[in-house]
Amino acid sequence: MKVDIDIDEKTEEVITNFILNTFENKNLTEFFKEIIKDSLDRLAYPSIKNEVRNIYTEKAEEEAINIFSENLEKLLLQPPLSKKTLMGLDPGYRTGCKMVIINKDGFYETNDVLFLVDGVHNERQLATAKKKILDYIAKYDVDIIAIGNGTASRETEAFVADVIKDSKKKVSYLIANEAGASIYSASKLAIEEFPDLDVTARGAISIARRIQDPMAELVKIDPKSIGVGMYQHDVNQKKLNETLEQTIEHVVNNVGVNINTASWALLSFVSGIKKNVAKNLVDYRHENGDFKDRKQLKKVKGLGDKAFEQMAGFVVVPDSENPFDNTIIHPESYHIAEIILKDAGCKVEDLKEDLDVVRQKLQKIDLEKIIKENDFGRETAKDVYEALLKDRRDPRDEFEKPLLRSDILNMDDLTEGMVLEGTVRNVAKFGAFVDIGLKNDALIHISEIAEKFVSDATKELSVGQIIKVKILSLDKERGRVGLTRKGL
Repeated sequence: MKVDIDIDEKTEEVITNFILNTFENKNLTEFFKEIIKDSLDRLAYPSIKNEVRNIYTEKAEEEAINIFSENLEKLLLQPPLSKKTLMGLDPGYRTGCKMVIINKDGFYETNDVLFLVDGVHNERQLATAKKKILDYIAKYDVDIIAIGNGTASRETEAFVADVIKDSKKKVSYLIANEAGASIYSASKLAIEEFPDLDVTARGAISIARRIQDPMAELVKIDPKSIGVGMYQHDVNQKKLNETLEQTIEHVVNNVGVNINTASWALLSFVSGIKKNVAKNLVDYRHENGDFKDRKQLKKVKGLGDKAFEQMAGFVVVPDSENPFDNTIIHPESYHIAEIILKDAGCKVEDLKEDLDVVRQKLQKIDLEKIIKENDFGRETAKDVYEALLKDRRDPRDEFEKPLLRSDILNMDDLTEGMVLEGTVRNVAKFGAFVDIGLKNDALIHISEIAEKFVSDATKELSVGQIIKVKILSLDKERGRVGLTRKGL
C-alpha cells in the first residue's frame, strides 16, 4: 500500500504563514520560509505518510484476521455426515490414488493404491481400479466417496462418477478441500494415531474424516493451513494465532465433546483443559477403557477441581449410568435437576427408561414455585429445565449439509443463464469462491451477490453455505466462470 500527500500551493501557504506567526523577527521571513518548507518536505510530510499508512495497515490487518476467524468458525461448524462409511481418495498421477476406508464410527479399516487416471494409466490398471472400488463399496457398505481437490482430482472425479453407476448400492461423492492434509499426515499426532501407515494413507484418512466430522478433524491442523484465510502471512502472526485459537475454543465449547471418542487435539480446546491434561485423558482412556461417568474424570493426572469445574459442562459421557452426564447440565447443578424431577414425580433413572413420559410430566410443573422454594438462580434453573425437556442440541444441525454429487460437470456442460447449486469455499470482502463441481472454484463478485447494494461479502455469505447461482459469464480458454445471484 502506498500513501501520498498532495497539498496545493494555497493550502501550503496557509500552513507556512500559520507557522511564521510564531516567529517574532520579521527580518528573517524568507529564511524562516525556507526552514519551514524543508521541515515539511523532509520531516513532517514523510512522518504523516508513515502514520497514515500504519493506521490503514493496522485496520486492514484487523479486517483480514476477522474474516479469517469468521470463515474458520463456519468451516468448523459444518454439519458432520455421521454414521456414514466413507471411502477417502487422495488423487495422484504417477504414484496413483491413495484410498482408505473409514467406517461409520470414524475408525480406519484398510487402504490401497488405485491407478485410475485415463490417459496416464493403462487399460488393465483402469479395469483393476474399477473392480477394486466396486468391491470395497460392497464389502464395507460405503455410503460416500470423498475426493481430495488436489492434483488429478477432476480426473479422479470423472472415473468415480462413471464407476458408481455400476454399483449395486447407491453411492454419492463429493470433492473435499484437502488443504492441510499433507501437514497433518506428517505431524506427531498423525504418527501417534496411525504409526503403521505412511504419510499418503494418513492424508487420505484426513480427507475422509473431515467430511465425517469436520470439527474433530480440522482442529488437528494449524488453521493457517486449511485454506479459508487471505493474506495470513502478511498480518501480525501473534494476534492472528491468538484470534484463531479463541475461535476454535469457542466452537468446540459451543458444540461439546464426547469424552470417549475425542482426540487429545480436540480436548485441548475444551475450556479448562491444557494440552498435557488432554493427552492424559486419552492415555487414561486407553489404559482403563471408556469413561463411565463425569466423576471418573477427576482420577486423571493433572485434572484438578478447578479444571473439572471449568470443563465438565462441555464434555459428555453418552453411555454413563447417570443420564445427566449426557446433557449440558453441569455437575454442580445436578441437585437442581433432581429436585425438578422429584416435583414432577420422577426419578433420575426414569430418564433412561421412559423419556417421553418424563417430559410430559415436566411440562406440567410450576418451575417458578420450585425456584422460589429452593432459592435457585432463575437462569440456571431454567437452563437445567430446558436441558431436561430437550435432547442435547448440536448447533451444527442448523447448517446445511455438504452437497453430494453422483455425476461430473465440466465447462462444456455450462451455458450462460444456467442455474446451479454450489458450496461456498472461501469468502473475502470483494466476493466469494463457489464450488459448482468444476476443477476450479468460480467467483461471485460482491456486485453480483444480491439485488441490493452489498458493502461486505462476508456479511451475506459464509464458508460451507450452499447457494443457488446463475452462470453470468464463461471463459472456456482460461477455465473461468462468473456467477451471479441476481434474478434468483
